[in-house]
Amino acid sequence: MPSPESREYDVVVFGATGFTGGLTSAYLAEHAPEGLRWALAGRSPDKLEQVRHRLAEAHPERAELAGLDLLPADVTDPASLADVAGRARVVISTVGPYLEHGEPLVAACAEAGTDYVDLTGEPEFVDRMYVAHHATAVRTGARLVHACGFDSIPHDLGAYFTVQQLAASGAVTLRGVVRASGMFSGGTFHSAINAMSRPKQSKEAWAARRRLEPKPADGRSSRAVAGKPHRDRQLGFWLLPLPTLDPFVVARSGAALPAYGSSFRYSHYAGTKTLRYAAGGTAAVAAMALSAQVPALRKLLLGRVAQGEGPDEAKRARSWFTVDFVGEGDGRTVHTRVSGGDPGYGETAKMLGESALCLVLDDNPETAGQVTTAQAMGDHLLSRLQRAGLRFEVVG
Repeated sequence: MPSPESREYDVVVFGATGFTGGLTSAYLAEHAPEGLRWALAGRSPDKLEQVRHRLAEAHPERAELAGLDLLPADVTDPASLADVAGRARVVISTVGPYLEHGEPLVAACAEAGTDYVDLTGEPEFVDRMYVAHHATAVRTGARLVHACGFDSIPHDLGAYFTVQQLAASGAVTLRGVVRASGMFSGGTFHSAINAMSRPKQSKEAWAARRRLEPKPADGRSSRAVAGKPHRDRQLGFWLLPLPTLDPFVVARSGAALPAYGSSFRYSHYAGTKTLRYAAGGTAAVAAMALSAQVPALRKLLLGRVAQGEGPDEAKRARSWFTVDFVGEGDGRTVHTRVSGGDPGYGETAKMLGESALCLVLDDNPETAGQVTTAQAMGDHLLSRLQRAGLRFEVVG
């Protein structure tokens, strides 16, 4: 197996023919630096050719796009995944739901010592990949960086940015409050419903990870804390706890990095302006979660939204997100905000693309195994995303 530095491709986009894979490929076509060696991978050679043609047509000034290599590969064909992983320095995976389709590529990258990024928001998948492949990746030097989209970069790097502003050495408490306007894709919807249908399996995967995952060596502690619905007087929002992957990612960064203080606690919420919206959101999520437990209702829900589809460009252009953070430590309080445009697609493609470029091109901390974006890339990725248009700011 050739060393990562000598491999044929810097970046391979796996799943380039899907909705988010196509957007990520388009982002790289516009923003990849000259000389980047990258390729498109997926099941269908014909569809890959269509993606390549669209990219070249959209950017006639970049003649190299017409010659992008196309790598046929399928998650049911381990040899094809080993070939992709063995030829790339970084593989971007956009093939979800990840619980159904994701592990074979993670395994191939871990074994090959190839860096890997995806946009999963599935806690069970992330925990299972840690149990199955973290040790292999540590041995080979691969960095497995899950959740490099809206789940969970604004929250993970937003918390990282906030604790830097707070600069506390003692106990730190932090709450993140997300507000967003946007539409989900078919893949995102299927991932969410499948995750909601597996509460027992999710709990088992989390417990298996906890048995293996070491605690911080220096005696610090870091964990996610489930909050309760309440009104936040400082921010002026009603807060609804979010049972997503994001708080666990933030807590893992807190465990890995001393900047989060001696005792770090993070709570994660959705914010609404009125109690009526908070109550309605709670009821909608509860109804969806209950429906996901019933096979017939789950099948009906999944049948309403096809995978590989998503909102059009006009709808994405109207979308936005903000994440407010309030951090307290050493007697000080700081309020920061991360904000941007369309969270699920335009900004996710940007985050995913810049994460891959950061791993390939920047002088990052030495890490290996399953690591978070803050742990693996930290300041370099923060700077890249700021240059790319995401806003990280101190509010007060």
